[in-house]
Amino acid sequence: MKRIFLIVLDSVGAGELPDAALFGDKGANTLKSVSTSKKLNIPRLRDLGIANILGVEFLNQCHSPIGAHGKLAEASMGKDTTIGHWEIAGVISPDPLPTYPNGFPQEIIDAFSNATGRGVLCNKPYSGTEVIKDYGRQHVETGDLIVYTSADSVFQIAAHEDVVPAETLYDYCKKARAILTGKNAVGRVIARPFIGTYPNYTRTERRRDFSVEPPHDTILDILSRNGFDTIAVGKITDIFAGRGITQSLEAHDNYQSMDATMRAAQMDFTGLCFANFVDFDMKYGHRRDIDGYANALTELDNWLNDFLPVLSEDDMLIITADHGCDPGFTGSDHTREYVPLLVYGKDILPVNLGIGSTYADIAATIADILGVEYDGCGTSFAGKILK
Repeated sequence: MKRIFLIVLDSVGAGELPDAALFGDKGANTLKSVSTSKKLNIPRLRDLGIANILGVEFLNQCHSPIGAHGKLAEASMGKDTTIGHWEIAGVISPDPLPTYPNGFPQEIIDAFSNATGRGVLCNKPYSGTEVIKDYGRQHVETGDLIVYTSADSVFQIAAHEDVVPAETLYDYCKKARAILTGKNAVGRVIARPFIGTYPNYTRTERRRDFSVEPPHDTILDILSRNGFDTIAVGKITDIFAGRGITQSLEAHDNYQSMDATMRAAQMDFTGLCFANFVDFDMKYGHRRDIDGYANALTELDNWLNDFLPVLSEDDMLIITADHGCDPGFTGSDHTREYVPLLVYGKDILPVNLGIGSTYADIAATIADILGVEYDGCGTSFAGKILK
């Protein structure tokens, strides 16, 4: 095998984990909720075996799937983007990243304000669209920065681009990243630029994430150190703080990620293309938009009709997710769920892989198939899927 394409469908969960109640997510099932929409039409994903996964039979099983299929449990203590992607890449996090349900401590806010020379508004958990609606006008009038968080380990900074240009906002995020260390090492500092006039503010595509670095080597580190190409699509570069990545293809939504992944497939490389398709989570999961979520999956399915034929004899495709974000569930946060696992290639057996105990099985399998020494977490399933 020469090239592996690993696509993360951000938040496409496959049903509650056994410990979901500990996270307030008893009953969550992203795919089940999405299946209620008439806008869902995913024949290609069904061909790959998504409906043959245990617990996902409600999507109508395929009699002869063309891909290996199963689902993976999350071994890390979390349900966020950073921890989910780290685990996919081979790093299990036994301790959750810090969260701030009551806002950030005053010493953090004071240090950030001193570093930027600006005041701070909000400082509490908030919806990203609602926070600019409620605090945007005051921000424009005062120049104070809107700082907020969520159920995830994030320090988010929203600013109007006419008040704080995007590049300046990125600099402020770097200052926050330098402050948020030790016990306050949040998973991500996120720049949230917006535009418009009150009350019609809208967020722009110039979002950028500044992540804490993984505590151990990931599959990206291992592959790049061994001379393999590691191509990152979308927010993968930000999630891993650029570490272990040899080439980055910018993408801010599903359409751009599809285009970038297709361009990667037309490149002559040896190694891994690691892509994140963000819209499921960002645009539809958090906003509890079932029809929008379903339509996005349908659009992905249509794209697969074009993508699968460009894969060569030496290519393998892995499709998975990093957590759930059930659009039919209460609240607006991520949900603690299994994630689907679909594997396709000319030399891949269409076997049922059952239930894996950790997302890190993906990293172990990639290392096994590409022939690099791997001492990270997870168990390879290469022996089950290769002809």
